Amino acid sequence: MTSSKKKLSRTARGWIVGGSIAVLVVGGYVGAAAVLGGVVPRGTTVHGVPVGGMSHEQALERLSTELGPLAEQPITVTAGEAEATLDPAASGLRLDLEGTISGYTGFTLDPVVLWRHVVGGGEVTPVADIEQSKLQAAISGVAEELKREPVEGELAYDGVTPVVTDPVPGVQVAESAAYGTVAERWFDPAGPIELPTTPTPPEIVGTEFTEAAENLAEPLVAGPITVQAGDVAAELGPEALAAAAQFEAADGTVRLALDSEQLLASIREANPDLGVDAQDARVTLKRGKPTVIGHQTGRQVDPEGLGEKIIAASTTEERTASVEVVETQPDFTTADAEALGIDEIVVDFSTPYPTYDDVRTKNLVAGAQKLTGVIVKPGETFSLLGVLSPITKENGYFESGVVEDGFSTTAIGGGLSQISTQMFNVGWLAGFDDVEHRPHSRWFDRYPAGREATLWEGQIDMKWRNNTDTAVMIHAWVADGRVHTRLWGTKHWTVTSKTSDHYNLVQPETKYNEADQCVPESGGQPGFTVDVTRTRTSAEETLPPDRLRWTYQPWHKVVCGPPPGDD
Repeated sequence: MTSSKKKLSRTARGWIVGGSIAVLVVGGYVGAAAVLGGVVPRGTTVHGVPVGGMSHEQALERLSTELGPLAEQPITVTAGEAEATLDPAASGLRLDLEGTISGYTGFTLDPVVLWRHVVGGGEVTPVADIEQSKLQAAISGVAEELKREPVEGELAYDGVTPVVTDPVPGVQVAESAAYGTVAERWFDPAGPIELPTTPTPPEIVGTEFTEAAENLAEPLVAGPITVQAGDVAAELGPEALAAAAQFEAADGTVRLALDSEQLLASIREANPDLGVDAQDARVTLKRGKPTVIGHQTGRQVDPEGLGEKIIAASTTEERTASVEVVETQPDFTTADAEALGIDEIVVDFSTPYPTYDDVRTKNLVAGAQKLTGVIVKPGETFSLLGVLSPITKENGYFESGVVEDGFSTTAIGGGLSQISTQMFNVGWLAGFDDVEHRPHSRWFDRYPAGREATLWEGQIDMKWRNNTDTAVMIHAWVADGRVHTRLWGTKHWTVTSKTSDHYNLVQPETKYNEADQCVPESGGQPGFTVDVTRTRTSAEETLPPDRLRWTYQPWHKVVCGPPPGDD
């Protein structure tokens, strides 16, 4: 039997050998790729954190621990000298650590990647995940915070020297460019991130202030300026002119204006004939009767256009401003004073006072002096405390006897209740409206029962309203053992006032007062109730009757100290 085998050719044998080697090489390459892809290339760092030789999970855990807290730190941003912070999370900024290391582990046949495994890795930049809308909103927020408005320039005098303060442009964050800057640098800024900005120009450029200083400010104070009013003149020196100057920056330019009131004051100081004030008319008591002192007109330079005339004169060789003089009228004229109708005695009232108490009498005199000359106009409400206050030693009052909580004691202004009684009665008898009053707790027989009033600063006032169409003037004085009060004016009402008998009598008792300032009293006068009725009639009308009712406490016997039997 013959064999069927044939010898392979040399070429065939070569292909077989080569193919076998290739299979071995490819297999080794694939195997190496599989082994190397399981770990991060040696020597690899992410933001300085070494992760070489670690598995994917190990590297991710290491980066989360090391870089995660850093990515949560506030980001400082600046614009010029202004500073603000961004919250990365609220600004849509975070690290994509998975994406950062995903290309460095896992199976791959890419020779570049495999070569990196062989020779070692290097520094890897972390991958950022940016939420665009949040970052844009955050940039807009800090842009508003970092914005600085321009500072306008200023021109003013230092004495008589014009001083220019140059304007300073503002700063506005360029938001589009700032987005890219923050997106690129937020995780690794070398110090604060300086945001790109654009300048905001001031409304008026600096040259306008310089020109105003040369063309307006310097000529104004180059020398005195004469204000000429006919044959009367006043000279204003540079100091006075500078004090009246006001520089206004608006509408792209700088303007000079002069304060008219300041100029008029300086003109009056330089020449009093060009600054006479108008004087109001007055009503005063002269020889015990009201007398009208007529008003006086004033005389001053016409303020209309005065500043403009002086500014114009500052640029001329003569430096003289021609002005007009005008008369000024007072607020209260002679006719106004005469129309008050203070012509006759409306009411005259008096009560006796205890002449043995000199200190109390001093308070009566002080109160009367403050009241004399007071005018109550039609419709006005008279307030006694409004005239006499403050009730202090500094205002001319003294410490004297008063009644407080039913017991005698002392206080500053003791005795002014008699002034209050006087003023209540002249208002009552003149027919004026009773607004506020309170009688004493105990009756003093020097006053009309039920028709008297006490006074206590901060608590009890005495008020009445002038319900007529003319004014009244108060005249008060202390003389001959009596307190006198008179109202001058025009009689309007016919008044009757009737007082009832005393009723509901309450007999006094013995009271014990343990106060440190106790004043013993013998007592003996009963308490009672009394009614007072007033009618008022004028040429035009009769008003409904006014009725007052008051109950007085008895004058108890007061013994200083505790009741008998008390320890």
